[in-house]
Amino acid sequence: MKNVILITVLTLISIPAIIIWLGLGMHGKLDTAGQVEDIVVENYVLAQRQRKQFEDTIAADTDAKQILFGDLHVHTTFSYDAFIQNLPLLGGSGAHSPSDACDFARYCSSLDFWGSTEHAEDLTPHHWRELRKSIKQCNAVADPKNPDVVAFMGWEWSQAGNTPATHYGHKNVILKDPIGPDTPNRPIASVRAGSGIEKPSQAMLALLSYKEGEPRYLDWARYIYESAITECPPELPADVGTADCREYAATPKELFAKLDKWDQEALVIPHGTSWGIYTPPGSNWQKQLSGHDPEREKLIEIFSGHGNTEDYFNNAAITFDSDGQSICSMPTLEYTPSCYRAGQIVYNRCISTGLKDNQCRQRELKAQQNYLTAGNGGHLVLQDANADEWLEAGQCRDCFLPAFNHRPNSSTQAILATRDKVNSVGERTQFKFGFIASSDSHQAKPGSGYKEFGLGHMTEGRKGESKNIDSPFSRQQVIVTDLALESTAVSLTEVDAAGVNAFETERVGSFFYTGGLVAVHSRGRDRDSIWQALQDKEVYATSGPRILLWFNLLDKTGTNKATMGQSVTQIEAPIFSAKAIGSFKQKPGCPALAENALGEQKMAELCIGECYHPSSERRIINRLEVVRILPQNYQNEDLAPLIQDPWLVHQCEPNAQGCNIEFSDAEYNAIARDAAYYVRAIEELTDTVNGAQQQCDIDSSGQCQTIIDCGQRGKAGDDCLAPVEHRAWSSPIFVDINPS
Repeated sequence: MKNVILITVLTLISIPAIIIWLGLGMHGKLDTAGQVEDIVVENYVLAQRQRKQFEDTIAADTDAKQILFGDLHVHTTFSYDAFIQNLPLLGGSGAHSPSDACDFARYCSSLDFWGSTEHAEDLTPHHWRELRKSIKQCNAVADPKNPDVVAFMGWEWSQAGNTPATHYGHKNVILKDPIGPDTPNRPIASVRAGSGIEKPSQAMLALLSYKEGEPRYLDWARYIYESAITECPPELPADVGTADCREYAATPKELFAKLDKWDQEALVIPHGTSWGIYTPPGSNWQKQLSGHDPEREKLIEIFSGHGNTEDYFNNAAITFDSDGQSICSMPTLEYTPSCYRAGQIVYNRCISTGLKDNQCRQRELKAQQNYLTAGNGGHLVLQDANADEWLEAGQCRDCFLPAFNHRPNSSTQAILATRDKVNSVGERTQFKFGFIASSDSHQAKPGSGYKEFGLGHMTEGRKGESKNIDSPFSRQQVIVTDLALESTAVSLTEVDAAGVNAFETERVGSFFYTGGLVAVHSRGRDRDSIWQALQDKEVYATSGPRILLWFNLLDKTGTNKATMGQSVTQIEAPIFSAKAIGSFKQKPGCPALAENALGEQKMAELCIGECYHPSSERRIINRLEVVRILPQNYQNEDLAPLIQDPWLVHQCEPNAQGCNIEFSDAEYNAIARDAAYYVRAIEELTDTVNGAQQQCDIDSSGQCQTIIDCGQRGKAGDDCLAPVEHRAWSSPIFVDINPS
């Protein structure tokens, strides 16, 4: 009897101990950076690459500068959300290390530069040290005077608020020198973690480890345990980072102040400004004017693998009355607010059961308000509504590869038009951003848009079915016997608790793309030259193809007066020139360099058997579009007439040598106000992954009836290809009629 009692007691003690041991990940391992391949890309290979890139250009146009392509927004599984997304539980493919990112940039995508930007909110001291080591290795392989790839390092400050007043968004911090003696020994995180993915309990992790028999879940537990570190002391210098602590900044202004105090040469680049998966309805950038640092915040990401954030359109997801109360906007032929669609779903269900119209209308209005109250978790008020039932609510129907639930008031165009007077002498502040694009890869694949393939590898989408992690809002826990005839009130606190299930993961799968690139006009291939081009904003963005683009302001003699990204003050009407040359069509497979460096197996695993492999044939530029933006003269001036897109369109002759245009603004003196101009170079149609997003079956009245979807629910082997016109966006040239 005593033995039985003893065994029982020991069992009761041992089970919790085992759960704690497994759940804390003490048997798991922390990821390492890995080892980069040390095959040097010889100078003759670089010369051949550059000669091929510029064989169709005219030397006088380049002003002794070359165009280099890079990607400054790259995650590996050192980032917590990337770790989660690449778990077997979610259909992922396991660990993707920083060394993989270096090898991918060098051999798969053949980039000239790239930047590591892991989420700071869960980045452990161990991972930060490993990142620095990996970036050092990546740069060490290259010739420092003529490198094939320059690797930068930084982090992502991932802030997200549930209301417009508390939301600032995500920003990448790029350091000029990632491995120098003054490089900070830790990143700066936002106070509120912005990944939006909840951390499971120790018991759940233990059960997953046991159930799945997968060591990666033990590693996950170890990652969570290691990331639970305390806040750094307020006065801890940047070069003291051995202590296991995390640096925080609650707002962009605090972030800039800490970078100033640390004396760090860094760029801070906002991204995803209109991406509705974490940007609350009604958000805009007015409040960020007062905390803006134009010496650091010079560039903005206009496109990534998460979509295009360029377009402003005069349809709001939400409006406000005179008391500041939210109101659900009415739909138009171009746009249906999601709050309005929530009401439609409830009304249609209600009326189909025979209830009276006035009863159903009351439930419709309640559903609209419940949706608004829940912020970014609005879809949770109707947990049993599937993705197709929402139709195209919240989506931009006419935008090029749009971001999911695009928020037009936080678009790049709206940001450029936003201005305010901030002091007694009438000085105006505004955002004079240069444009870049990136991949925002979470699988260590910088520059993933070199070919349109691999929905489940080159985008954040997933093919086939995936399991969900249990949470209070998981669809697995919603038992539906009858369709709900009323919506459920969901508070912002409950939205926070929902974690990953607060995201519309079903619908967002149709809005992931292969990603874009930043191009720089640089005097050399070295780090200093690339950094100077970024600082000068002599940069442009592409949606993936390596389109060549020039945009200049001319003086009266036709000589270049300013390049893209620059600001000038002049009274006379501005004259501009623009030129674009299409990207190279791609050959299948990989060049010999990649095969020799990686070997057949690694090339298949890392590059998925396809690399940047240009032919000698270029795509045609169909047209050049000019956008003119007139920044506000006073706070809250209506944006719609100020954003003129397109302001001018030039149809190009079919010519592989490119397309040129020279134009002036004859209205400049008559309107007598400051202006910003940028050029879009539009390439011929190309089949593109997720090119059609959510195709809609439109009836005779222009209303969406059913969704013809692909995206996340695509079948194996189906990349959801559809033809689109890829493009490049020049950085704006800012022409002020009076000194600001």
